Amino acid sequence: MTPRPESSGSHPEQPAERQPAAAEPVKKAVAKKTAGKKTAAAAKATTKKAATEKATVKKAAVKKAAAAKTPAKKAAKKAPAKKAPAKKATAKRTAPKATPAARPAPQPAPPETEIAVSPAVDAADRERLLSGTHHAPHSVLGAHPVPGGVVFRAFRPYALAVTVVSGGLTVELHDDGDGFFSGLLPLGEVPAYRLLVTYEGTVQETEDAYRFLPTLGELDLHLIGEGRHEELWTVLGAHPMTHQGVTGTRFSVWAPNARGVRVSGTFNFWDGTGFPMRSLGSTGVWELFVPGIGEGELYKFEITRPDGSKTLRADPLARRTEVPPATSSIVTSSAYEWGDEEWLERRAEVPAHRAPFSVYEVHLPSWRPGLTYRRLAEQLPAYVKDLGFTHVELMPVAEHPFGGSWGYQVTGFYAPTARLGTPDDFRYLVDALHRAGIGVLMDWVPAHFPRDEWALAEFDGRPLYEHEDPLRAAHPDWGTLEFDFGRREVRNFLVANALYWCEEFHIDGLRVDAVASMLYLDYSREPGQWTPNEHGGRENLDAVAFLQEMNATVYRRVPGVVTIAEESTAWDGVTRATHHKGPSGFGGLGFGLKWNMGWMHDSLQYMSHEPVHRRYHHGEMTFSMVYAYSENYVLPISHDEVVHGKRSLVSKMPGDWWQQRANLRAYLGFMWAHPGKQLLFMGQEFAQGAEWSEAHGPDWWLLDPNYGAEADHRGVRDLVRDLNTVYGHTPALWRGDTEPSGFRWVTGDAAEDNVFAFLRYDSDGSPLLAVSHFAPVVRQDYRIGVPDDVPAWHEVVNTDAARYGGGDVTRPDPVKPEPQGRHGFPASIRLTLPPLATVWLRPA
Repeated sequence: MTPRPESSGSHPEQPAERQPAAAEPVKKAVAKKTAGKKTAAAAKATTKKAATEKATVKKAAVKKAAAAKTPAKKAAKKAPAKKAPAKKATAKRTAPKATPAARPAPQPAPPETEIAVSPAVDAADRERLLSGTHHAPHSVLGAHPVPGGVVFRAFRPYALAVTVVSGGLTVELHDDGDGFFSGLLPLGEVPAYRLLVTYEGTVQETEDAYRFLPTLGELDLHLIGEGRHEELWTVLGAHPMTHQGVTGTRFSVWAPNARGVRVSGTFNFWDGTGFPMRSLGSTGVWELFVPGIGEGELYKFEITRPDGSKTLRADPLARRTEVPPATSSIVTSSAYEWGDEEWLERRAEVPAHRAPFSVYEVHLPSWRPGLTYRRLAEQLPAYVKDLGFTHVELMPVAEHPFGGSWGYQVTGFYAPTARLGTPDDFRYLVDALHRAGIGVLMDWVPAHFPRDEWALAEFDGRPLYEHEDPLRAAHPDWGTLEFDFGRREVRNFLVANALYWCEEFHIDGLRVDAVASMLYLDYSREPGQWTPNEHGGRENLDAVAFLQEMNATVYRRVPGVVTIAEESTAWDGVTRATHHKGPSGFGGLGFGLKWNMGWMHDSLQYMSHEPVHRRYHHGEMTFSMVYAYSENYVLPISHDEVVHGKRSLVSKMPGDWWQQRANLRAYLGFMWAHPGKQLLFMGQEFAQGAEWSEAHGPDWWLLDPNYGAEADHRGVRDLVRDLNTVYGHTPALWRGDTEPSGFRWVTGDAAEDNVFAFLRYDSDGSPLLAVSHFAPVVRQDYRIGVPDDVPAWHEVVNTDAARYGGGDVTRPDPVKPEPQGRHGFPASIRLTLPPLATVWLRPA
């Protein structure tokens, strides 16, 4: 990259506010009377020398007009270190462009005050500043009142000269070597001032970064220290702001083990030597306000580790990053104006588990490769709305270095991936989906993070975000590091991150990835590779507490948002309230919904069998109803099921091409009628035959009218649209998803016939009858038991319809019950069951 000069930011024109200076330790050399003549003579010489320096500066200040006519001369050689540097501080009248007329003139010190202070940075501070290990650079650099006046110190590596500009007075500081400049002015108080910094070929006028008070208040620091700052992103990271009347950027980072931290970026040619940050007490937070720079600047933090080595790290709280594989953080702020107020007002009216909820899962970079966030906003909402899905679920959009991870190995937890545009561009996409009436869910990955040396791993030289125990830190499956959920600052980092996406980007729900790997200490570990908890169990109590805190905080702060757990075990109470304890003694985890991995695995296993063998696996389709109301479930056919040799959804089905499509259509009809919410991964809605690849995305060419089999794929997509349409208008299919009263088997044991029939009920008793037939034959006059209070039933969905690519074994006319009992019901209807099809019927 091409570094930009230090003046790339804007320069404020107004005078800076005065800053109360911190106490400055000084080396007093006031002459004292002693018995020895040699001591008395030395004291006399010192006093005389100091008086001469004061007189020189005072005389220069009085004769400003004369000095203005004489151009400033550059010193031919540096003054010896033992000579008083204040002698060089001769005032010269200039006309600085940023000096307002109202700026008060500096006041001279009282004449009786004796100057006996060396203004130069002492050896110890000098060494710490040069080595990047100073915890309090503001206590040394900047302007500080001392006996006899005000001392000015600047640390500007590579500068040829540094001049203090205050009112109409300019004072060139003494060059102390190694980039240090200092001077002592006989002033009564610290004035408003700026610095003129001379480099080879250029002179820059700037504010002094080391004259500013901290930008973080005591309450912020207290909350950070307690791990309870719910808006952490507003105080850590890089924030353009106006501080003490000056525009610039506040940098702050948590690095408690660091011996020193400096900020490095395009504004200082990636040399952070002259930009040391200060440590703010015991919080582990380092801070620096850099005046004159703003949005668009690239930066990282240069951290001096406990062993003295250095590492250059991206900002953990960066809200914008470079496009991978570049890794720098970018100073940013949002100016986006939202237009989704109506959506936000409505989304909290009905909880997700009692509302229609069908989800289209999308990998944004490959949905239609090459589209940016804003181009996606032109196409994705219209496509999803046409198919009738209520929500999209975005695979992780947080920044990640490797595209092949699909976003599940995150390095920039607070930054939408720059591959597709800026953070405001991502806001534009979310806004467009909301205005189209579509909710936005996002995959969120708090379980682990990659080991990249420029990111979170051993961030400040020691385990920080990861657990200090190597057995607890290393994830056995993915080569990544697990978060230390027991550390309050780490928990704060993640809880605030969940809130950040919901509040800053209006995300409607977080699907939390890999929850099972968080909950168990022995997850994918052999005996001897894990240590039991304090009770001797395998549960990760820290992770449990974190998930409970995250869910409770999100639901408290963001009405209408839903959290969804990808949890593949039988953990008790994933969707139970956190304050309700279950049989295991744990409170609930507090999620709103949970992926039903058992249903997904069992039903796909059943469908993969040849129909002639399915009667031996009938229970794989009915077992889900044994536990259907133990949690609030989503039925997921996700990206995980159509990659890595698992084949696409239609390719999992047995038989020839016609049977594969028929099986798929019947399965989708069964899925949409089954208790639970639905999720379908992109490409499966039109029966893509190939596995998904992030390199090229769905095979959209299958829907090209010029393609011979286009009708076969379009038929499946038309079915998905109709399933969503009927589903959305039939409360029986979603209002009672989590209530046993919303479901009743008609026949769940017709294994010989490969038939499943059940009723779904609305809260007012309105039913829908779903009959799935997974045999490749037509069954005439198949008798199905029904309630006797429905005068007639009308077919509303038949997956064998010709428009979907089926054989069109349909029944357009209503069917009336007969008083012949069947399946425990007082009445029954006779149906012609199409081959490999699902039929939905409603009261006519």
